[in-house]
Amino acid sequence: MIPPPGTGAFLNAHGWGGAAVRPLAGDASFRRYFRVELQGRTAVLMDAPPEKEDPRPFLAIGKRLQNLGFSAPQALAADLDQGLVLLEDYGDARVNPVLAADASAEHEIYAAAVDILAELHKHPPGDVPPYNEAEYLREARLFPDWYLPAVGLAEAPGYDEAWAPMWPALFTHPPVLVLRDYHADNLMLLDRPGLKQLGLLDYQDALAGHPAYDLASLLQDIRRVVSPELEAAMIERYIAARQQGPLGLDEAAFRAAYAILAAQRNIKILGVFTRLYVRDGKPAYPRFHPRLWELVNANLDHPALAPARAWFDANVPASTRQGVEVK
Repeated sequence: MIPPPGTGAFLNAHGWGGAAVRPLAGDASFRRYFRVELQGRTAVLMDAPPEKEDPRPFLAIGKRLQNLGFSAPQALAADLDQGLVLLEDYGDARVNPVLAADASAEHEIYAAAVDILAELHKHPPGDVPPYNEAEYLREARLFPDWYLPAVGLAEAPGYDEAWAPMWPALFTHPPVLVLRDYHADNLMLLDRPGLKQLGLLDYQDALAGHPAYDLASLLQDIRRVVSPELEAAMIERYIAARQQGPLGLDEAAFRAAYAILAAQRNIKILGVFTRLYVRDGKPAYPRFHPRLWELVNANLDHPALAPARAWFDANVPASTRQGVEVK
């Protein structure tokens, strides 16, 4: 992976001239990342092509998270015209591979991640767009738009209508800042105290929505299996933390919203990962389909999902819930 044009001049202008630039893992977007090393110092270079990505929301939300006392990487320099941002380097201790190597601290790490959400959700969301019904439906429609044709199915009538009775449950709580990709691959272990011990990544698409969304993202992880026992314990931990104080939540309503949002998110990701394969030629993503279907099938068992379950049972046979065949 070659650094973008203008990297040398950008680094020279900000005191990193002559630094070594090495690729880091990318993500499902058009953003790319590089580690910059110079005389014992390191930083992360984010390449967000201006025609494809806008780093300004990332910078603004990161600043808000920092002001609230959380660990979001400091921006060291930026050239928005080129889409280049130099960031504080959080190292390589990403939660997913750390726990893959040694899961002994799993409960402790997930408890810390849940505590961060509980604290974040005590604050207003700030200046971000709303996670409204139109957006929830747009995301849910990625499934019939991309997954169904990839497995040889046409969309049957009634899909949108099956979701409609569930949307009101997502607006029963004051909106909070929803980071939208809060999971083990976007959390970094840092040698810092309290709520700063986990570094937060990938929040540029944050919206103002229901507090259950990021909890579902964390506990129904696509790339890392969270046991039902740990999921249940962490939901209990979050509810207990949030039931204290003036912005407490109704447990039954929260659990229903959690089930709906977990289903909506996982069904959306089935569509997104299919699109990444079919349209963008990225063959790695269909391998996650079996895990996604495991989660979706479990989500649809919740009583709050009865209308969606009826539609899926009538129109998506079990034989097509295995994933897209990679050719």
